[in-house]
Amino acid sequence: MILDILRLLLFPALMAFAAASDLVSMTISNRVSLALVAGFFVLALASGMGLHEVLSHAGAGATVLAAGFVCFAFGWIGGGDAKVAAGAALWFGFGHLLPYLLYASLFGGALTLLLLKFRQWPLPYPLLGQAWLLRLHAKDSGIPYGIALALGALAIYPETEWIRAIDPTHFVTR
Repeated sequence: MILDILRLLLFPALMAFAAASDLVSMTISNRVSLALVAGFFVLALASGMGLHEVLSHAGAGATVLAAGFVCFAFGWIGGGDAKVAAGAALWFGFGHLLPYLLYASLFGGALTLLLLKFRQWPLPYPLLGQAWLLRLHAKDSGIPYGIALALGALAIYPETEWIRAIDPTHFVTR
């Protein structure tokens, strides 16, 4: 039952935390990425995932990490975004990687358009004391892409083997 609870909550909670952190501070702590990696390996071992499948998932994570660092080097995304995307790719493996990247891209495009529009409007006076909102509203600040990465991940996660492996009878009260 504990394994099912971890499958159900760990990854979504970490992704939601990454999104909230990016929204409020425009940064994602390395601890979130490390927790994604550690959580994957703990659950993979506890779930009995085979070595070949673990290595395949690790390959997906490494591929996204390499691509993310290239994007970071060009200034297209933040380093935290690159690491969180790689952590999510580790959980999804190659089987769900393309749908994840597609959803994250679509959510990222929508988020960018919304923020560009939001930044054209003046902030109401009562909100001017909120440092995080001022940072988000600043025309020269970036896009908290961790939100899009989390939304993409949460859209795909229910389709993964992590959720399909959950035994729903553990949650039925008698």
